[in-house]
Amino acid sequence: MNAPFAPDHFENDAIVTLADVHDDPQARRISQFVQEQAGSPFHLPEWLVAAERGTGQRACGLIAQRAGRIVGWLPLTLVHSPLFGRALVSSGFAVDGGILAAEPGVASPLARAAAELALRRSCNEVELRGGATPVGWQEITGKHCGFVRDLAEDDEAQLLAVPRKQRAEIRKSLKNDLSVAIGSAESDRCVHYACYAASVHNLGTPVFPRALFDAVLDMFGGRADIVTVFDGPEPVASVLTLYHADTAYPFWGGGVWRARETRANERMYYALMCHARSAKGCTRFDFGRSKTGSGPFNYKKNWGFEPLPLAYSRWTAPGAQARDVDPTSDAYARKIELWKKLPLSVANRIGPPIARGLA
Repeated sequence: MNAPFAPDHFENDAIVTLADVHDDPQARRISQFVQEQAGSPFHLPEWLVAAERGTGQRACGLIAQRAGRIVGWLPLTLVHSPLFGRALVSSGFAVDGGILAAEPGVASPLARAAAELALRRSCNEVELRGGATPVGWQEITGKHCGFVRDLAEDDEAQLLAVPRKQRAEIRKSLKNDLSVAIGSAESDRCVHYACYAASVHNLGTPVFPRALFDAVLDMFGGRADIVTVFDGPEPVASVLTLYHADTAYPFWGGGVWRARETRANERMYYALMCHARSAKGCTRFDFGRSKTGSGPFNYKKNWGFEPLPLAYSRWTAPGAQARDVDPTSDAYARKIELWKKLPLSVANRIGPPIARGLA
């Protein structure tokens, strides 16, 4: 076990240490704790290790224990980028994370230990993408919303649960000559990456390395898959989904330009909702986060999901400037427009090295 942090991190006999997420027995204990505390898939050691394998950014975390029992957990990715600096992120390449605490008084020492670890690792900041904001940290609100709701009891009820206007779009997609494939084989991964890369290029942002998607699928096994919609032989929309604690988390999804006119996205998400319930036993659907007031924000509302404002937290080292890696930030508007003009083949070649730092 790693040595504990400074003495002021001991509260009620709880000791904070640096966890080894690569140690199988410890990783299993942490995963069990995440389940008990209703954490997200992005709290799991599997996610941290997959992100490390797929991007080269270091997986780590802080664990609080009392008498050998885990009472707190903070998953972390140590991110280094020549363009965006160094930071500890909970969790890297995810939209959720933050501190899980089973008892009062545990979150504070974990937060202090995170700040101390950041200084030890020459990081200018710690970013928590979920959980309560530690005392003295900056709370960031109003920028993003999450969208979660229950799944219906069968396919027809799922269709009827969608508001009338969006339901009409789904019915049109069902009449189109589209087909759906579900899996995680090499062929599924190949078409997914092609659709996703085209989608993010159209949005003006660099694509993550394909190794990241492969690592997530490999680490999660049967708890992840890909749903792809084809128009004839051509893949037009695809999404990679995680299944955790009876909830489906569609995470990396996108489509080519023709996805809109063929209504492939409508077909894809409806098929995914039905698949998540019938094949994966899910009762909830987490549509992910979107920037407040954006196109994706309105699209999810059209499906009948109510936006839930999200709060993130940030600690910044004394005298340091907080990094900005939000692609929707006004500071990147001109760069986004220039990126859209790059040929897709060029963007796919130079994008992944950049995106590795956009955790």
